[in-house]
Amino acid sequence: MRDPLKDKNRLEHIVSAIDLILGRVEGMKYEDFVADKLLFGGIVYHTMIIGEAAYKLSQEFRESHAQTDWQSIADMRHHLVHGYYQVDPSIVWSVVQNELSPLLEQVKQYLAETNWEEWEKQESQTKN
Repeated sequence: MRDPLKDKNRLEHIVSAIDLILGRVEGMKYEDFVADKLLFGGIVYHTMIIGEAAYKLSQEFRESHAQTDWQSIADMRHHLVHGYYQVDPSIVWSVVQNELSPLLEQVKQYLAETNWEEWEKQESQTKN
């Protein structure tokens, strides 16, 4: 059995997915974004990774970092997965253009400011 991912790992996955998305769409126009179906699908996939990682963060972490709207991020993932047949490219584009950079900065700040050894120690005590 695999070890469960910890909050730090999930935040690192969010950073990786955002870096990949932003690196790929830099300088791109909306028309090019929607015309490339494979690119669009890849962006949607990595947006789902961001949402899944946010959804799987511990309740304690989400509550102690409530300035990030974790629920909206998870809701976007649920919509992309379960409503795949009605994904609006303009909404995905808006998220990519307006939401990912601020989220990236927040998550990087959480990664830098959190004492992960202490956090994981508290997490294991809470679960026992």
